Amino acid sequence: MKLIATGFLVAATLVFVAAQLWLARGGPDWVGYVRAAAEAGMVGALADWFAVTALFRRPLGLPIPHTAIIPTKKDMIGDSLGDFIGTNFLAEEVVRDKLRRTELARRVGGWLSEPVNAERVTAELATAVRGAVTVLRDEDVQDVLEQVVARQLMKQQWGPPLGRVLSGVLSDGTHHKMVDLVCDRAFDWVRGNHDLVMRVVSDHAPTWSPKFVDELIADKVFSEVLAFSWAVKVDPEHPMRKAIDKFLIEFAGDLQTDESTIERAEQIKHQIVAHPDVQKFIGKAWTTVKTMILDAAADPSSALRRRVADGLAAVGRRLTTDPEFRAKMDGWVEEAAGYVVRHYRAEITTLITDTVSRWDAEETSRKVELQVGRDLQFIRINGTVVGSLAGLVIYAVSQFIT
Repeated sequence: MKLIATGFLVAATLVFVAAQLWLARGGPDWVGYVRAAAEAGMVGALADWFAVTALFRRPLGLPIPHTAIIPTKKDMIGDSLGDFIGTNFLAEEVVRDKLRRTELARRVGGWLSEPVNAERVTAELATAVRGAVTVLRDEDVQDVLEQVVARQLMKQQWGPPLGRVLSGVLSDGTHHKMVDLVCDRAFDWVRGNHDLVMRVVSDHAPTWSPKFVDELIADKVFSEVLAFSWAVKVDPEHPMRKAIDKFLIEFAGDLQTDESTIERAEQIKHQIVAHPDVQKFIGKAWTTVKTMILDAAADPSSALRRRVADGLAAVGRRLTTDPEFRAKMDGWVEEAAGYVVRHYRAEITTLITDTVSRWDAEETSRKVELQVGRDLQFIRINGTVVGSLAGLVIYAVSQFIT
């Protein structure tokens, strides 16, 4: 395009020279019109060449003021461009209006309601989760868990919460099944340990007592214990069961109100949390959780991924069918976008200004010229043509006046 535009200038120059020589040798009057048109075309071409060249560099390398505008005003242009975009494109009202007209929630809902798309999003989420879990150092996570979990366990009193839970269980009668189990196991233990009872009685009997007497006493003790355990097992209203209920109710109340009981619960808590096995369990919990997450994320048929995919599809269907939910989602998006442009518009536009400021001046000029230079060369061509026509008209008017 530069060659073509320069060709117009050269053509006008050659026509001017030829017409001038012809007139000097007595050419006809109409040649004057040709010379005037060519002369004005030369002036127009040179003027527009200077204007176009002055945008990108100094014409002929001369330090003419107000030339090489883009290289010298690069930073100012970047600042102006950033301000323009921030004012006209990142204005909160503009962003909100654009989001409102695009109906983002409806479009996302329609896309997400397709099972294939829900699976795709789930797969991307699984990849992100695997990456995040893999990046985390096990030692760091374990240290955090140990500190956080242990701190929370030590921070809260165990007595009152346990007391409230126990009171709720007792009021519902849920503990009766546990009492039944204990009674069954106690009866089974007594029935299966006749020899142990005999040995205990014999060991505690006087040395002078005859052996057959010890055996009779042991049999009697065993029979009484077995009968008692059987009675407790089969009779829901047995006094022993009532005594257990009374004890548990009083204990639940003491856990909530009695200072000594609460203090003993705290002592037990400290002993449990400080136990090496408990500390080891807390530290190793992350390894177990990590393995579960990685396995579930890697398996497309895992229950976790299936639930996530189904949940995403359900959200998509609701976005397409529930106007109220869709409007709420659009409102959240608008609020989030409004917050971003309201508080971080300057940082976003700074990306433009900083990028432009880091560009080399000559390189910037060259890039801009490559993008718009072709159209600018048409200005030179038009300058040559329009200048020629203007010169022709001016010469004709001057000839008419004289």
